[in-house]
Amino acid sequence: MAGCLDAYETVAGSSDDEEPITIGILTPDPNSDFIGRSIEHGVELAVAQLNDENGILGREIETVVGDTNGSPLEARRQYDRLVLEEGADVTIGMFSTEALQGIIDKIAEQETIHITAGSATSSVSRLVHEQYDDYKYHFRAGPVNDVTLGEVQLDFLDEMGPEIGWDSVAMLAEDYAWNDGVWETFEENLPTDTTDVTMWDRYSPATNDFSDIYDAVAESGADAAYISTAHTGTAAILDWATDQREFAFGGIHVPMQLPEYYGMVGGACRYGVGYASATATSELTEYTQPFVSDYEAFHDGSTPVYTGYISYDAVNLFAEAVERADSLDSDVLVDELEATEHIGTTGTIEFYDRDHPHAHDVVYGEDNAHPVFFQWREDGGAGVQETIWPHDQATADYVDPSWL
Repeated sequence: MAGCLDAYETVAGSSDDEEPITIGILTPDPNSDFIGRSIEHGVELAVAQLNDENGILGREIETVVGDTNGSPLEARRQYDRLVLEEGADVTIGMFSTEALQGIIDKIAEQETIHITAGSATSSVSRLVHEQYDDYKYHFRAGPVNDVTLGEVQLDFLDEMGPEIGWDSVAMLAEDYAWNDGVWETFEENLPTDTTDVTMWDRYSPATNDFSDIYDAVAESGADAAYISTAHTGTAAILDWATDQREFAFGGIHVPMQLPEYYGMVGGACRYGVGYASATATSELTEYTQPFVSDYEAFHDGSTPVYTGYISYDAVNLFAEAVERADSLDSDVLVDELEATEHIGTTGTIEFYDRDHPHAHDVVYGEDNAHPVFFQWREDGGAGVQETIWPHDQATADYVDPSWL
């Protein structure tokens, strides 16, 4: 009898309900870029764990990867391949603003859920708010968007500036689109009662020598250079540390989030202050540290950067939404995702509703996604990312650079 059933299934094929659920991963250069690699690895870990627990709706989950190369054109090509050729039921990932903007119309066209896990631009969430019926299929599990990134930076300065002696700062930001919302937030809210601004510089993306910029920072009398950088971060930290500049250094510095960064720059990031959705020492929720341990075990000892935490959470909140809906229908899932209250590795993930200017972006706050600020320190010859804010997450106090 079993043989007859096997033969029948071979001829007739299995039902749709028995076909795997496909997750498309959109990520830049996962074989060489730590941001892209962590997106892929976070998804893979979540999928492996879910498959060990009977998948989603009892169906196995499979992944397909699209390497966007950080290019809008390639992102569109890969999105089409994943959704139209590979049959992706959801896509997860994206890092650069330009690449995400390049596929947002395709997300609307295909009416397939996409969960961003890397890009911070608020331009897409504004589209969801303004043209909901077209763009409602986009959600952002993290990081907080560019406008909120500015708010987080201000919250840190407001609470920690007086405590650590940063009464005045020089505002620096590389002139990329992802910084637009950050910069606008700064301009609208600085200076404050606690923080003076001694200079503003939206510097060229081609900058690889910060000597002149740092001369100006020093001449302005700033206590710290407060920077927003992703692409130019290594030159910025090396020029600061090598010359032992007479001011502190901190802000959004994407390369500093990499756990291996201390060794990569020969310890030059020591005393630098950075921002992250989570770090390997964070305990933002009961799931943060188990995730770090599982990620390291699953990926041969490598440690996640922020996109790994977020992409992992994205898979799990999507799985929960599908299970609640008992459906993969995108319109049904939009309603379920809007009702999400998922305790993940970076906090409790909820999404702003359609009436919010940043519709479908992750909610920022003490009880939701709340990034941390850390300081690179040395312990036993190795670099450690010690959390310094918020206070309830702190693993150490801030210390001044040794040369100050």
